[in-house]
Amino acid sequence: MAKKITKKQAKKATEAAVESALEKYLSSTLNADEEKQTGDASPLGTPYRRGSVTLRGKMVPRYSTTGKLISEEPGTDWRDADPWRALRIQSEFVDGFDALAKLGPAVSIFGSARTEPTDPYYEHAMQIAGKLANRDIAVITGGGPGIMEAANRGAALAGGTSVGLSIELPFEETTNDWVNLGIEFRYFFVRKTMFVKYSSGAIFFPGGYGTLDEMFEVLVLAQTHKIETMPIVLFGTEYWQDLIKWIKGPLLDQNMISESDIGLFTVTDSHEEAIRIATSGIKSK
Repeated sequence: MAKKITKKQAKKATEAAVESALEKYLSSTLNADEEKQTGDASPLGTPYRRGSVTLRGKMVPRYSTTGKLISEEPGTDWRDADPWRALRIQSEFVDGFDALAKLGPAVSIFGSARTEPTDPYYEHAMQIAGKLANRDIAVITGGGPGIMEAANRGAALAGGTSVGLSIELPFEETTNDWVNLGIEFRYFFVRKTMFVKYSSGAIFFPGGYGTLDEMFEVLVLAQTHKIETMPIVLFGTEYWQDLIKWIKGPLLDQNMISESDIGLFTVTDSHEEAIRIATSGIKSK
């Protein structure tokens, strides 16, 4: 019979694993950077973003802001107290609203950070974003690599507004170089609010948990009428087909959703259809 592990023991094991992973990351990063160094290059490694603050080397924290937010044990630092945290959250909302208030019509493009520039979906995202920019429609992404970079790149090359809403994540790269209006957030829920508030439509390219989280967030808000129905496009029929089968199968058959909920999104491989649907909520001047 397996020995039962207490909650305290499990927590200590988790902390030890995190610390070990952090040490390995810092060690590998520093070693990699040392190999690349020439002259006076910095040995401090990949930067870690925490809001407006940049940290490197030994200053990289063990836990992200979100990790501290959901921690069961209160921190000893007064800055970890909930009242102070509430002010910090409020400041993120203020910064986001201030930066995006005059953005104008925009479409958000979501997708995997792991998509390589050689992937056909990277090129599709670039082209669709460029076509949106040519119509004076801003393109909003998560500001990272992969599909996000492709969309920002397409919008920027077309001379449009290329927005990147970056998030603090352990050991992730900073905002991609094709963003001309960038905001960095600590909290996912603040960032999601900006996506929903300032987008008139959304196009979802193939992606993983993050993309699915963002997609279902928008679908639920539209389904429950918390927002005006936002046009939602899933680009790439081959990639999304099994998910659609599950939605139209078990979810619908077992009455987990209504027939009308199927109409909340459109699946396509066409640039023109994706753009037409995603921009259908934008009122003409």
